[in-house]
Amino acid sequence: MTLLIFGETGQVARELARLAPDAQTLDRTQADFTDPDRCVAAIARYAPRAIIIAAAYTAVDRAETDPDLAQIVNATTPGVIAHAAAAQGIPLLHLSSDYVFDGHGSAPFAPQDETAPLGVYGRTKRDGEVAVRAADGPHIILRTSWVVSAHGTNFVKTMLRLGAARDTLSVVADQISGPTAAHDIATACLHMLDALCADKTLSGTYHFSGTPDVSWADFARAILQRAALPCTVLDIATSGYPTPAPRLVNSRRDCATTLRRFGIVRPDWRTGLDTILHDLKPETPPQ
Repeated sequence: MTLLIFGETGQVARELARLAPDAQTLDRTQADFTDPDRCVAAIARYAPRAIIIAAAYTAVDRAETDPDLAQIVNATTPGVIAHAAAAQGIPLLHLSSDYVFDGHGSAPFAPQDETAPLGVYGRTKRDGEVAVRAADGPHIILRTSWVVSAHGTNFVKTMLRLGAARDTLSVVADQISGPTAAHDIATACLHMLDALCADKTLSGTYHFSGTPDVSWADFARAILQRAALPCTVLDIATSGYPTPAPRLVNSRRDCATTLRRFGIVRPDWRTGLDTILHDLKPETPPQ
């Protein structure tokens, strides 16, 4: 039996594939999340020892005008997969998001805090969590935030591109969270899933994010400084950068339960950022 990973091209999925090369990863052609039956068929075909759901509809703003598709991908299909896994006693780890909360206040959100999503994306991720729990199989729901890597589209790569082309950048300074390297998330996923396979009582909802908590603006400054780009970051408020979907002002996360039950500490995002910048650096041509 093998580890089955739904998702192949996403940031965390790509890191999972690097860390677990023997795992079976499924892309959209093999397991289309708009077709739950195909995903269930994949479970029957591979008979996995464990499952990670790393596929999702992550276009936060587009979800506001595409709610039906976001609901299928983020809620309906994960629920169907969870029920199929539960029927066979297969441990499941499902990746979720900080957007299930309303982002109010300044205290870190704990896993047991009431969810209150502000937009379609957050609502569909919340519904996906509910569906996974309802399946009542061995499961972990892992909420992450501000995911960055050397892959795909993310804040680090955007800042590097814009910072190389401009003298100044205006970046939101009143949204706070812990940036999290996809590599660190993938490492945590594999560790937690191994623990769940050994002890089903570890089932539950957990938080994992980088430390220290920081604003987008200060995160941007760190990126530009470490990349030696002479671009100045100007602080702006959330109100000065309107988006179709509401953003969370407070996305701080209480990760104490993850530490207590799995021994996983919050990773320093600055270390992860240095690794990402190294991975993105073009190779020096041979002399």
